[in-house]
Amino acid sequence: MPQLLVFAGSTRQQSLNRRLARAAADIARNAGADATLLELSDFDIPLYNADLESQGTPADVVRLKEVLQAHAGWIVCSPEYNGSYTALLKNTIDWASSPVAGHPVWSDGTLPFRGKVVGMLSASPGGLGGLRSQSHLAPLLLNLECWLAPQAFALGHAGNAFDEAGSLVDPAHHGRVRTVVEQVLWASQRLGR
Repeated sequence: MPQLLVFAGSTRQQSLNRRLARAAADIARNAGADATLLELSDFDIPLYNADLESQGTPADVVRLKEVLQAHAGWIVCSPEYNGSYTALLKNTIDWASSPVAGHPVWSDGTLPFRGKVVGMLSASPGGLGGLRSQSHLAPLLLNLECWLAPQAFALGHAGNAFDEAGSLVDPAHHGRVRTVVEQVLWASQRLGR
């Protein structure tokens, strides 16, 4: 079974999308997958600036590229800010896709993304569940040569969706997340990633 990377575009302690990412990772592990839950707060990545980059790519950016490359499939839990994905998620993608001049591996900017199978999830206190963030994130990922799972899930009214242990309360929500996870695992296996 391919390795699955799960992460949220938020570092906020009580983030609904970080809760959703943890639930998705648990669902993937219960399905037999080797799932890694990544916390973006574990990386010291500054705001993207080409002048800063010209002085040398930060070490944590290279470490992030390595983590992304090592996983055949990803589940991205995207919060919605002002109808789109977060600045944190965009900044992470901008750094991870930026070529490292002269590097034998990372001079190819799209390498960490190319051919990755990505499932999109989102959670929001509102009724749409962050759906608009997914509609903006999808073209960005496609531009970076990712494969997108045909099913995605936006969890609305997410403030009440998790129990004390962080599991999804509603079996229907659990099933929708499981469907996205299963599609990513299935496709990444078929693509031989």
